[in-house]
Amino acid sequence: MAPVAGRWTRSARRVLPQMRTWRIAFHEDPELSDQETHTRDRVVSALRTLGLDPITYDDGFNGVLAVIAGDRPGPVVALRADMDALPVREETGLAFRSRNPGRMHACGHDVHMSALLGAATILAGHRSGLRGAVKLLFQPAEEEGEKGGAGPFLERGCFERPKVDYVVGQHVDPAVPLGSIGTRAGPAMAAADRFRIRIRGHGGHAAAPHLGPDAVLVASEIVVGLQALVSRVRNPVDPVVVSVGQIHGGTRHNILPDEVVLDGTVRTFRPATRERMEVALRRRVRSIAASLEAKVRIEYYRGYPALWNPTGATRVITEALRSEFGARRVIELEEPVMGAEDFARYLERVPGTFFQLGVGVAGRSAGLHSAQFAPPEAALVYGAAALLAATEALQGNAP
Repeated sequence: MAPVAGRWTRSARRVLPQMRTWRIAFHEDPELSDQETHTRDRVVSALRTLGLDPITYDDGFNGVLAVIAGDRPGPVVALRADMDALPVREETGLAFRSRNPGRMHACGHDVHMSALLGAATILAGHRSGLRGAVKLLFQPAEEEGEKGGAGPFLERGCFERPKVDYVVGQHVDPAVPLGSIGTRAGPAMAAADRFRIRIRGHGGHAAAPHLGPDAVLVASEIVVGLQALVSRVRNPVDPVVVSVGQIHGGTRHNILPDEVVLDGTVRTFRPATRERMEVALRRRVRSIAASLEAKVRIEYYRGYPALWNPTGATRVITEALRSEFGARRVIELEEPVMGAEDFARYLERVPGTFFQLGVGVAGRSAGLHSAQFAPPEAALVYGAAALLAATEALQGNAP
């Protein structure tokens, strides 16, 4: 079933050749968080060809900002695309696969940037139809995970002069069919915190573990014990994830190490639950270590906050997307996801929404962060059209 071809979709198809060229250039030269210098320069060059005057920064921050001012007064809508790639070795087989070994746009940020540039191309030619202004935010370091790029962008005034009223973002999603859009009001993505636990034991021969605390055993007890935080500390209807992603320690099968390090993540939605989980984690880890006579040091880092889509703006945008693509192609997502996004920091300042751009093709879609992830080219058209429909709705039908 083909999606309804609204007027923004038809406009986006006309600029597909340009979006394709941008996407290939971004994909061939992926850059990691806070290293997006070539990417930044390509974005700047593209914006200048549209007659815009992009703003960059001299302090090492790789963000790019540009403004398209309309001919009539109205709200200022910010549209955001993230720029960074991941440390993944590409295995897509694309003709324009990454030329940087061990780096890849495995999360689709090349599509996000190209779609936003496509939307900017159309908006720059329709200034007479704009009520207000559109700010284009090309943001670095979304994948960094803790501070990210949204916070530093806000610190540099990206929502000022002119002051932003609404913000819109999107992310490719292989779980949503190509040509469809997934929306959700309320909690959409989790807060993501990180912990590192250093366990100090008594190293020695593996044949004599009784001579001192075994750091490997203590680490194992902690990994299992942390799951009680999910099953016994939080409310069962309040989603929480606690996962240990890395365990480091030891050099040989018959040597007990002096130290074992655990790295993991805690995902929550409610601020009170987020606070409670940190306190409970520290308490449980110390108790387990003390019971086995080991020493422990806990480092806990706050990452991105939970992403909540305001009901009013999300409703207006969802209706606009239905008009653009057809009601059956706009899916109201039933559940939030435990992944995190620093777009949440923008939504803490102004209303807006963050939606999922479908790139799924049955039997042929790899997951995000996969070495085989390769969104179809058609996603560029749908991504640009979705941003344009959302902008028009917010400027003409502001909630």
